[in-house]
Amino acid sequence: MTINEQKKRYLSQFEQFLDLPPPKVSFEFFPPKTEESVKNLWDTILKLEPFNPEFVSVTYGAGGSTREHTHNIVKNIKEKTTLAPAAHLTCVGSSKEEIENIARGYLDIGVNHIVALRGDKPKDGGEGNQNAFNHAIDLINSLNNIGDFEISVAAFPEVHPDAVSPEDDLIHLKEKLDAGASRAITQFFFDPVIYLDFLEKTKKIGIEKPIVPGIVLISNFKQLVNFNKICGAEIPKWVYKLLDGIDDHPNRRQIIAAMIAGEQCRVLREAGVEQFHFYTLNRPELTCSICHILGINDK
Repeated sequence: MTINEQKKRYLSQFEQFLDLPPPKVSFEFFPPKTEESVKNLWDTILKLEPFNPEFVSVTYGAGGSTREHTHNIVKNIKEKTTLAPAAHLTCVGSSKEEIENIARGYLDIGVNHIVALRGDKPKDGGEGNQNAFNHAIDLINSLNNIGDFEISVAAFPEVHPDAVSPEDDLIHLKEKLDAGASRAITQFFFDPVIYLDFLEKTKKIGIEKPIVPGIVLISNFKQLVNFNKICGAEIPKWVYKLLDGIDDHPNRRQIIAAMIAGEQCRVLREAGVEQFHFYTLNRPELTCSICHILGINDK
């Protein structure tokens, strides 16, 4: 193939990608811990609001450690923006009554979208609260009894760390969706093939509901590595090679992080993926850049 032929082929592929219709997106935020981070969170929310996401979710700390912060942020998003908020709700470590009261509280303020999660088991290895839900499906069944909730659940393309086997993990995912969840949102991953292979496996066992890819926008590599030890997602060697050691160079890191996420989205979009969930880490500029690459305008 000549240089001109290679050039034409590249331009054709790039133009085809840019001609694809914009996908749907959703964004995830986490509760702030300091006054400065409160300002940063709302700066992020207001900058991303014009991209018109399907919904925005607010995380819930381990063992419910950010319960009040999560509730207040969700309430303020509902009251002060045009966004549709979804509240994360973890069930391990809290009593059934506590969790059900929280769910009713969300209905009272007009929020009916819950991201239903089991949550992390107690660090001491104990059983925790004996009157608690043990699995996400128990929480889903309870939400269905309380009211008309839209429910999202978690999926793990690289298998949940506590799963008995990949097959068992898929069965649990199907059970959650069959119990009434509208969609699954995946744990972050870096290799698009991992997600596409996972999607094929879900189809083979009869899952028809959306499995939305979760894309992490890297703002701190050391933090990502530490989190990865908990969730079990693989960080490929090429990601280490690109990002290891540059946390002290934020501008350089941001450019590389945008390149990584942009390439993930390009490959997945060309493979037919029509919706993305972005783990924003409360950093708006990276998310804005990826939305622009995907043809989503902030108007």
